[in-house]
Formats: sequence, structure tokens, C-alpha cells
Amino acid sequence: MSDYKVLHVDGDRLGDFCVLDDGDYRVLSFGDNDEQSKMDKSQPHVPQHTYVQAMLAVLLFSQPKSVIILGLGGGALVHSLRHFDAAIKITAVELRQQVIEVAKRFFQLPLSKKLTVVHQDAYVFLAQADHKKVDVIFADIYSDKGVDKQQLTSQFIEQTKSLLKTDGFLVLNCWKEHSRDLQLRDTLHEHFNQVFACLTGGGNWVVFATNKANCFAAASNKQELQALSQKLDINISRVLTRFGSWE
Repeated sequence: MSDYKVLHVDGDRLGDFCVLDDGDYRVLSFGDNDEQSKMDKSQPHVPQHTYVQAMLAVLLFSQPKSVIILGLGGGALVHSLRHFDAAIKITAVELRQQVIEVAKRFFQLPLSKKLTVVHQDAYVFLAQADHKKVDVIFADIYSDKGVDKQQLTSQFIEQTKSLLKTDGFLVLNCWKEHSRDLQLRDTLHEHFNQVFACLTGGGNWVVFATNKANCFAAASNKQELQALSQKLDINISRVLTRFGSWE
């Protein structure tokens, strides 16, 4: 990342992070050679990382009116969802206040009445019982050390499921190594009738879990794939080349 210039450096008790810029792209980095979030400044709604593109594939299976995003980062999911449908009610939960400020200041976070940004630990947020149920929960809780292990626990899966509508979806961003986590797989199957996953070119294991019947066939429907690709300005078909049931 030698072509990038450091725009901003900040930190808290969880560690330091910085904002980098090369003229065309802006990067939020939590560690050396780490891209926690990346944005094309001319097209903020186009996700640059394949794991974000894969997570957005849930829009093939659901037409959400409300979503929760656990882990804001630079706001890539918020940008894409707002571009896809500005009417979606988004609640984004972020542990680090400085990250929220950076998303607003450096990553053009699209603030509106439909977006609520909550400064809170995601696990504390989930433990509260006064939330309205939503159509999709995106779980993308990462630090400089990788995926937060609490995101993989049975308690987390149970709490997120309780916040979903009957036909809602849980979308988990994990690493390739978690494709061999049989305990995680079995826990998901305890709470959801269908569990599918996608291995991305970037080495992420993105999981889709739901109790909605017969919904994943859309992943092989060329017409629906093309329509979503055009809406998001990305090639969803290419992202889903390694997509299938996680049994």
C-alpha cells in the first residue's frame, strides 16, 4: 500500500487505525497492510471487497424493509444498501466512536432519517429486548486480529435469530477456515432450516441462514442475477461461483 498517503490517524483502547488515500480510493486500516474498508471516491456505493459483494447477494433472496448491520467500519454496506433501495431502514451498530466519526468524515457515510448509527457493543445491543424485528442482520464484527470470536458463538446465533422476522436472514462474514467449523455449522442448523455459504476470492466464508423456504434457487437464476448486478453495479454471478448449501 506504498502508493497511499496517510490522511488521518486515530486510536482507542482497542488499538490504532488510520485512513489512507491514493487519489482514487480511500482505505480504513486497522493494521499493517490491512484494508478493513475500501471506497472508490467516485462511486461510494460500489463495494470494493468481494466479501461485501457476497453479503449483498442476500438481496437475491430477500427484499428487506429493515436491516441491522453489526460492525460499521467505513460504511460499505450502508452505501450499497442505500443505493439499492433508499427506503430500507438501516440500523448500524459500531463499538468504536472514533470509527463512526471517521465513516462520517472520510467515507461519505450517507446520513438520512432511514439510517440510525448506534455507538454500542453489538453483543450488548443484541441482549436488549426492545428492538423491532428486521428482515436481514449483517454480522461483520472484525478487529485487527480478524473476526470477533463472539460472532461465532451459539449465544450470538440465538440472539440474532430472535431479532429476525419469520422469513429473515442472518448473513455472517467469516474466514475460509470457518468453513471447517462444524460446531458453527451445526449451531446454525439448530436455529435455521436452510444454511448456505459462499467462499470468496478474498478468502472469506460468507454464510446465509434463514427459515424461508425455497429461496436460494435465485442464486442460479440468470435473469435475477443480472437484475441485481445492474442495481448494485457489481457482478453478483462472479461472486457466487462457489456458493452452495453448507451441510
